[in-house]
Amino acid sequence: MSLFKKPVNKYTKVFWVLFTFPFLLIFVIIMLAASGEMGYMPKIEDLENPKINLATQIISSDGEILGSIYYKNQNRTYVGFEHLPKHLVDALIATEDIRFYRHSGIDIKGLTRAFVYMGRRGGGSTITQQLATQLFHERAIKKIQRLKQKIKEWIIAVKLERSYTKEEIIALYFNQFDFLYNAVGIKSAAQVYFNTIPDSLSIEQSAVLVGMAQNPARHNPKINPENSLIRRNIVLSQMAKYGYISDQVKDSIIALPLKLQFHRLSHNIGLATYFREYIRRTLSADEPVRKDYASWNYQKYKEDSIQWADNPLYGWCNKNSKPDGQPYDLYTDGLRIYTTINSRIQTYAEYAVEKHLGSYLQPLFFKEKKGKRRAPFTSDLTNKQIDQIIWNSIRYSERGIKLFNQGVSMDSIYRVFRKPVPMTVFSWKGEIDTVMSPLDSILYFKHFLHTGFLAMEPTTGYVRAYVGGLNFRYFKYDHVTQGKRQAGSTFKPFLYILAMQEGYSPCREVPVSPTTFYVTWNGKDTTWTPRTTARKSDIGTMKPLKWGLAKSENYVSAWLVERFKPQPIADIAYKMGIKSYIDPVPSLIYGPSDMTVEEMVGAYTPFANQGVHIDPLYVTRIEDKYGNVLATFIPYTHESISEETAYLMLNLMQGVADYGTAAGLRSRYNLTGRIAAKTGTTNNHSDGWFIGIVPKLIGGCWVGAEEPSVHFDGIRLGSGTSMAMPIWGEFMKRVYADSTLGIYQEDDFIAPEDFDMSILDCDDQRFKDELQEEDEFDFDVVY
Repeated sequence: MSLFKKPVNKYTKVFWVLFTFPFLLIFVIIMLAASGEMGYMPKIEDLENPKINLATQIISSDGEILGSIYYKNQNRTYVGFEHLPKHLVDALIATEDIRFYRHSGIDIKGLTRAFVYMGRRGGGSTITQQLATQLFHERAIKKIQRLKQKIKEWIIAVKLERSYTKEEIIALYFNQFDFLYNAVGIKSAAQVYFNTIPDSLSIEQSAVLVGMAQNPARHNPKINPENSLIRRNIVLSQMAKYGYISDQVKDSIIALPLKLQFHRLSHNIGLATYFREYIRRTLSADEPVRKDYASWNYQKYKEDSIQWADNPLYGWCNKNSKPDGQPYDLYTDGLRIYTTINSRIQTYAEYAVEKHLGSYLQPLFFKEKKGKRRAPFTSDLTNKQIDQIIWNSIRYSERGIKLFNQGVSMDSIYRVFRKPVPMTVFSWKGEIDTVMSPLDSILYFKHFLHTGFLAMEPTTGYVRAYVGGLNFRYFKYDHVTQGKRQAGSTFKPFLYILAMQEGYSPCREVPVSPTTFYVTWNGKDTTWTPRTTARKSDIGTMKPLKWGLAKSENYVSAWLVERFKPQPIADIAYKMGIKSYIDPVPSLIYGPSDMTVEEMVGAYTPFANQGVHIDPLYVTRIEDKYGNVLATFIPYTHESISEETAYLMLNLMQGVADYGTAAGLRSRYNLTGRIAAKTGTTNNHSDGWFIGIVPKLIGGCWVGAEEPSVHFDGIRLGSGTSMAMPIWGEFMKRVYADSTLGIYQEDDFIAPEDFDMSILDCDDQRFKDELQEEDEFDFDVVY
């Protein structure tokens, strides 16, 4: 045997170098990628706890998802593997990764096939690799960058397989995938494309969604239905090929057409849009800072500061921290907000608004203003005043702010606003694609009558319906909690409270005579005498207080103000729940102070709650994404008036519905139960109000245009009886018709123990006969 090794042939050396070099190169590249030298590589803790943005869900009291709060294109709600239908999982595995349960993140056979056939017979990416792409980077376009990504995907996939079970990987995949149209994750996709939930997806629906995994745009059933149908059938064939379904089932489903129930998910559409925005705005509010408010808006700063201090819901996200010390993020933390809104009652409220405003009142307003030179403004305005209103609308529009900040002159801005451009505008019959100038669009939108409607339970504070406006896409301003308008005669019950507290009864007769006040106006002492709407035959007579409130008679209100004085009346209004400033002057008989619908409805709760005020409650609890309760909420309450006074006031206001300004509720809407109510109309009938109380529900409604100078020309259509009351009537008709709500016409107000009912006998029938003879109450609503 030779003591020396046989010399190695140089060709052998070259062979081994060439043979081992690719493996060494791959090894080096993998090591460089794993160490982060080739770009970002997630850490172990990032893999085990990937940052997945989850939308916050807003949930009604009856379990319906009203909507979500999320960043753009991040409308994702997590669904566990146990809630994914088996055929959905089977479809994904059969189509994307048949060896999913047999590999550890990388499918060598699939990679080899993809390399040999250059991807013509399918890609080599496993489900886990696709998940890695979704979680940690966007797919690169350039080939070199994509090759680097592939290497990192292999590494990440292996690590993911070590950190998660196969079922968890499947769940992550379906929750992370973007199905387009703001449908991120399987839950949103099921809702957007098929109006269902994941565990109710059929086999064919599952096949459509899985088919989008290859390319969500090319195989999208909304924009490319033919491609989607072909891809769906390929998915079904794959399922049959691997034994997940039979050939018979495959053939029967392939014969079915593509059936979508498509509807977009957006902050601008759906049920309770204004309420959802209120929740977002309230929970994410920052602590008020004076410099952030205009110099003239101290009242708003004061109100927000009180909200921050006293309302735990206001600014909740910024007042509370997660375990890591960071404040809660409403857009990404997947919170679940359980609200007091009842989805059915909310639906009835939105229907009532659309039926009255859209089908009746708005067409009449357009008809009245048609052809008038200054439409939609009142003829009382000068051209200069109208020009100023229009300029303010231009100046503070999105387009106007941009031009103004660029230093564009007023004349140039006007030229821009006079140039016709394509646009889409709102109408009650549907959106209209048209061409008009921005200036004309401003005048067009000024024509619309707006509304705010709130319904709540007087004993629990639960807000059951919240309608902040006509259409959230086109009109963002919320007329329930943001908009303040003169309360008109809906303020008058506060005048009567002091009389009831002083021992008066609803039947106490007072003079229907003028009262003159000595006031200071523009620095000069003068006199002021409120006007009356009473018939000549009533002036100088004695009438019960119940008659005065039912008729909303100013002479009776003036008598009360003169007797009990403005400041105590303002004080009792504050005690009832009003938070806005009330000027304690004699003219408060007209309700000139600006109030929100929320304030007015809340201030009426003591009447139906034995004298106890209760704040409106919007949220009962907040949970994190795991279902842990983070906060619970109860309404603030305090005693405002005695139980006896509250019951007397209910009797007074029942006269309004039985034979007063709201008597039409009985005949037009067949409302036979107990109703205490008050209508309200402001100067020049710019604002119409109605607040109605039944034993288990209070509803308040305001109707008016954006500008107080835009209104009906006459009181017949411009009163609260005409503008606001029909919304409440239509709403309550539908609430009573739904027996599942537990609100019945047979419900009665609770009288105090040992209450003397004889003091309420005012010969109501005589007043009913008298008042129904008057033209003021003779108006019909015809839809």
